[in-house]
Amino acid sequence: MKKLITAGVDEVGRGCLAGPVVSAAVIFKKGIDLSLLKDSKKITFDKREKISDHIKNYSYYSIGIASVNEILNLNILQASLLSMKRAIDRLKVKPGLTLIDGNFAPKGLKNYKTIVNGDEKIKVISAASIIAKVYRDRFMIGLAKKFSNYAWERNFGYGTKAHLEGLKKFGITSHHRKGFKPVHKILSR
Repeated sequence: MKKLITAGVDEVGRGCLAGPVVSAAVIFKKGIDLSLLKDSKKITFDKREKISDHIKNYSYYSIGIASVNEILNLNILQASLLSMKRAIDRLKVKPGLTLIDGNFAPKGLKNYKTIVNGDEKIKVISAASIIAKVYRDRFMIGLAKKFSNYAWERNFGYGTKAHLEGLKKFGITSHHRKGFKPVHKILSR
């Protein structure tokens, strides 16, 4: 009997005040070390980088992104689902089953299952969360070089004290999500 090809999908950055939402889709190849895989939020930055490289070496993977403008125009949930759909569509190998973190799935998928806290329960979803988080963190670190007033190299766009102070002092950038409350408050002063 032929083994079902299973993909794991997760997104990162839904709760950020700046930057895109990023999803990854992952299908394991032989040789992956499953013991390394857990929810990306429970792994240190340096370890996550190394584990991400390991996953990339032992899987088919792809990234999907929804921009700040798409987040503003669609809403964060729909933009997250769009980024997931883009990641799934970009996989070179097509899965027979797609396991998605959370309780929503992109429209038009066949043979999928949503799993709440899937990044903690299912290794292939954990792998997707790690790849997506490393990709997005690197993206925000790159933006921090141009926009140094918001501490994005440390907070990756989340609403930390340093980020909120930067917003109050220096205003918003084109990378801020204007519809999100703390950003919107500054716009409406």
